[in-house]
Amino acid sequence: MFREYFRSGRTLSYVMTLAALTGLYSCLPMLKELSPYHEMGDTAPELHAALSLIVGWLLVFRTNTAHARWWEARTLWGALINATRNLGMKVARLGSITAEDRDRVRQLLTDFAVALKLHLRQEPATQSMIAELSTMKSGRTVNLPLAEPQLTRLTHAPLAIANEIYRLMAKWKAANQIDGHELRVIDAEALRLMDICGACERIQKTRIIRSYRVFARQVILLFLLTLPWGIVEDFGWWTVPMTAMTAYFMLGMEIVAEHVEEPFGDDDDDLDLEGMCRTIEHSLNEVFLN
Repeated sequence: MFREYFRSGRTLSYVMTLAALTGLYSCLPMLKELSPYHEMGDTAPELHAALSLIVGWLLVFRTNTAHARWWEARTLWGALINATRNLGMKVARLGSITAEDRDRVRQLLTDFAVALKLHLRQEPATQSMIAELSTMKSGRTVNLPLAEPQLTRLTHAPLAIANEIYRLMAKWKAANQIDGHELRVIDAEALRLMDICGACERIQKTRIIRSYRVFARQVILLFLLTLPWGIVEDFGWWTVPMTAMTAYFMLGMEIVAEHVEEPFGDDDDDLDLEGMCRTIEHSLNEVFLN
């Protein structure tokens, strides 16, 4: 249990390195205190009391905003899990459509989660996903090699997959395999796919205002640069560990907030998108294949 408290990921290792460098910097006022010029360069303790209040407000707002973005992203992916399950259960119980079409929907919903993950990470869709879409076009096999330019990449893979689901729904309606009521019931879940995709894109593409981020970092930097000069007379050699610990907490909150506000990557603090994709796949297999 205690191992988790001391386990250090990439983010915290980076924070500890910066804190150690700040601690080394705090040795300068200590050396100055030992020199004949020990009365020069000291800053008033009141300055740090005022700055600490400003820094505290900035860090609280920064952390809360970043966590809100992370939690909204997690809520959206939870909604995606529910939407794919609900849509899968509704399609699986339509006895009028063919087993082939039901299997297509299962594969499309599984691919949608993977495609959304890759899209949010700005990675291309997999070749197997492209090949799967190519064989579903117009309800028939398209015998085109993967070397064809239109089949080598998808600009917006989640959109292409959602569009294919709606194409299947239109085919069922035209063939009288489903009626208008069944179409509305299925559409209530299908339309959530792109709603969730759009909300995730909003989080990915709209970061916290750059001017605010720069201003917060400037205030933190000013505070840490002046802190050891203001406390050296009262703390002596304890100035070094005090400055390092203060830097660790302040820089840690800022850097962790910067990582958390982008929740779709593959860092330790990001969402486990791979795990949620596997959850969707296992759920759909259970719905369609059992």
